[in-house]
Amino acid sequence: MIKEFTERELDRIIEMAWEDRTPFEAITFQFGISEQETIEVMRREMKPSSFRMWRKRVQGRATKHAKLRFDEMDRFRCSRQRNITGNKISKR
Repeated sequence: MIKEFTERELDRIIEMAWEDRTPFEAITFQFGISEQETIEVMRREMKPSSFRMWRKRVQGRATKHAKLRFDEMDRFRCSRQRNITGNKISKR
């Protein structure tokens, strides 16, 4: 079953799939698609060489699968990340 996504949703799915610290479970939670469906989206939307490079990189990567992560690795937050207040990003 192929779900229809807007261009913005597709961009976000691809972005989340490329991020090393974003597990497939987060994509499933946010968009309701399985890991296999995410792989199919990536295969369909990317150039073949880019897909092969991505697939080789994420295959077996512990950070892409919540069950393989270390217990203390819950969420990633950059030390330079600031709180967002009033819908405006705080300046450095």
